[in-house]
Amino acid sequence: MDIPTYTPAEAPVPEGEIVIERGSTPQQLGPRLNRTAADVVRFLLQQGEMVTATQSLNDDMIELFALDVGAEISLVDPGQEQEVELQKVLDLEDEDELDTSDLPHRAPVITVMGHVDHGKTKLLDQIRNANVVAGEAGGITQHIGAYQVHLDGNDLTFIDTPGHEAFTAMRARGAESTDIVVLVVAADDGVMPQTIEAIQHAKAAEVPIVVAVNKIDRENADPNRVLQQLSEHDLVPEAWGGDTIVCEVSALQNIGIDDLLANLLVVAEVEDLRAAPEGRARGAVLEAHLDMGRGPVATVLVQRGTLRVGDPLVAGPAWGRVRALVNDRGEQVKEAGPSMPVEVLGLSDVAQAGDQFVVAPDERRAKAVAETRERWHREAARARDASVVSHGARLEDIFAQIQAGEQATLNLIVKADVQGSLEAVTESLRKLERPEVRIGFVLRGVGGITESDIQLAATSSATIIGFNVRPGRQARDMAETEDVEIRTYEVIYKLLEDIESAMVGMLEPEFEEVVTGEAEVREVFRIPRIGAVAGCMVQSGTITRGSQVRFLREGTIIWKGEVSSLRRFKEDVREVASGFECGVGLSDFQDLKQGDVIETFELREIPRT
Repeated sequence: MDIPTYTPAEAPVPEGEIVIERGSTPQQLGPRLNRTAADVVRFLLQQGEMVTATQSLNDDMIELFALDVGAEISLVDPGQEQEVELQKVLDLEDEDELDTSDLPHRAPVITVMGHVDHGKTKLLDQIRNANVVAGEAGGITQHIGAYQVHLDGNDLTFIDTPGHEAFTAMRARGAESTDIVVLVVAADDGVMPQTIEAIQHAKAAEVPIVVAVNKIDRENADPNRVLQQLSEHDLVPEAWGGDTIVCEVSALQNIGIDDLLANLLVVAEVEDLRAAPEGRARGAVLEAHLDMGRGPVATVLVQRGTLRVGDPLVAGPAWGRVRALVNDRGEQVKEAGPSMPVEVLGLSDVAQAGDQFVVAPDERRAKAVAETRERWHREAARARDASVVSHGARLEDIFAQIQAGEQATLNLIVKADVQGSLEAVTESLRKLERPEVRIGFVLRGVGGITESDIQLAATSSATIIGFNVRPGRQARDMAETEDVEIRTYEVIYKLLEDIESAMVGMLEPEFEEVVTGEAEVREVFRIPRIGAVAGCMVQSGTITRGSQVRFLREGTIIWKGEVSSLRRFKEDVREVASGFECGVGLSDFQDLKQGDVIETFELREIPRT
């Protein structure tokens, strides 16, 4: 067969580096270099490569053709081209906004930091006059929340960071996206390890620190001792000749809150915070979780531009068109400008807390960028965990391996209710590793414990750790059949204590939660002066009046309490067995929905082995 002669075309190739996707076809490659698909095919035929216009080319073919026509190219993975193009657009916008003096002022983003139990959340309660302490397991804030308050015509955005040391990574992210740090120190407790961590995070982010000395109403309060301790960490109060603003407050008694807010406004004015409300919105993901009714939900902080309903958004490996924006008061809004925190609905997946988000030019590019990132994350995680997962053991077997002098690997599947908790649990567990015990994460995910998790645990000899999530009845039954160990927790330090105790062989007797009954809500009745009553079908076990109960929605615990009333038809009864219908009233809980699961349980003391 005669091979047609290839002659380089006269048209010049584009100047500069040209981004080309790996696996491009001649139809895709040619136009990028001012050539036709036929030019590419003819050239490769001359080199002995028989290809068609729609056939994917390998790297050597693409580079050879580019060299022949004199083009400078950069080969990228599929989807990465859009990432590079998107970054170029962002870089150009950054260059346009190097001079911020003409931009309008924006609200300061204030992060509240401090040691656990020093009163950060209660302080925010007083500031926004809303109680968010109730319902926090162990009294510890376990998710980042963002709130905006209005004061004398000014807006202030507050970020509440969890106080437990396990959430160091989340606190660090809070500092990186903030303008001012409020460091809360209890007057009766003084500077503690997490106080020092918070100072380090704030200094690393190079943001001003305002100290709130809390609990001054207590008898053993000693503010002067706190000031002395702060001075040792280069936070010298103004009263002592330094430049650190210190406010004495009592969140419980609502003392000194106005003075604190006034000082925050002064600091914000000095910082001269500005941002462009126009243009492509971008910012940070503070928190993300999966909601049964609304799908993936991300709490984001807009840092530049205005985010609007309908915008194509990419946040790490998640993407989508913004379906709805919800502000901190639960109201739907059409747009969110700089320094405004909002919940975003419409993403394809649960975003990663700490990811940067940006509005893409179109949905196609947002999807391509997100899919590329997701593939990179997956490959990186697979490479990191493959070596340890392949030779892993379950928690119950780990001590035997250690006693035998072997290096043991503990395989874990970790499921949590939100992304921030998942990250905190994962990082805390990694810190428990020691020379004789490594930890391999077979799977980490957000949502309830499912049958597929059980199957994966059975094949990989893994223990399932659930944080604020529960397995469904089918998953629980499968776990018993497959001999898969499931451990569920609601407070992170209890989780860490258990894993560490098992790893060092110091297991003590404990109380085991035994599920005694499970019922599915079939219908919800609203009864005057009584409230919501769940019409249920008992699926397994027995539902007993007065028993402890969890309320589950898609495997996630949304309420705990007790069965306050139980009826069969019109009769009050003590218990209802499996296969029968009943009406269940719950203490202090009215948010009943069809399809929810009521799970009763009791605590039984068991010996650990």
